[in-house]
Amino acid sequence: MPKILVLDDDQNIRDMLVIMLTREGYDVQAYGDPYKAMQGLRKETFDLIITDLKMPRMDGLEFLQRAKKIAPETVVILITAYASGETAVAAMKEGAFDYIEKDFRIEDLTKIIERALDARRECSEDALFRQEVTNAVSFGAMIGSSPEMVKIYAVINKIADTPVNVLILGESGTGKELVALAIHENSSRKDMPFMVINCGGIPESLLESELFGYMKGAFTGAHADKPGLFEVARGGTIFLDEIADLPPLLQVKL
Repeated sequence: MPKILVLDDDQNIRDMLVIMLTREGYDVQAYGDPYKAMQGLRKETFDLIITDLKMPRMDGLEFLQRAKKIAPETVVILITAYASGETAVAAMKEGAFDYIEKDFRIEDLTKIIERALDARRECSEDALFRQEVTNAVSFGAMIGSSPEMVKIYAVINKIADTPVNVLILGESGTGKELVALAIHENSSRKDMPFMVINCGGIPESLLESELFGYMKGAFTGAHADKPGLFEVARGGTIFLDEIADLPPLLQVKL
């Protein structure tokens, strides 16, 4: 059940908000004094704050500033006797989610509350996800915390332990080998070999025997069994760099 802090120096408005919001299924705690409200913020966790803009001891914008320092993730809705562009800009600059005029209908306030709580939930989930990625996954030499990199980390974490082949696309120098290594290191195969094969660096005449090995006597000069790289990496991971350079017939054999 979402918990809401209501701050208004008008007893009638406080009582009305408590009754209406409780009926809507919220856990509501009301204060008439901003300093006592801040004490409440320090003791308990609130999902949302609804505060009056004009109060004798401290106005809503100042309370908003202080509340954001105490509980930065808590979303705030301001109630004002009159709405203006300046009020909206000032409120948003200080971190308010939205504001509503005092002659509001409960339906309108409820819609704003729902949107505010949804926004808080999304921010919390995103922060939790980023923390989980940071804590649970080691990406070796991969560096970056931008939204794009976080998405890449998420994909790596998702596919690392799946028993499927993975196609990594990208221009030369974009870090495809680092991604392959990160997938390996975050899988159950991490203690097994990780082998990089430069498909364009092995002569075509030797590719098949290098990859798949050969048996003694298979051809002239085959004096002993030779395990291929696939066998050497058994149970681990093979990164076939520049796989498009492999001859088509060998690609079929793969």
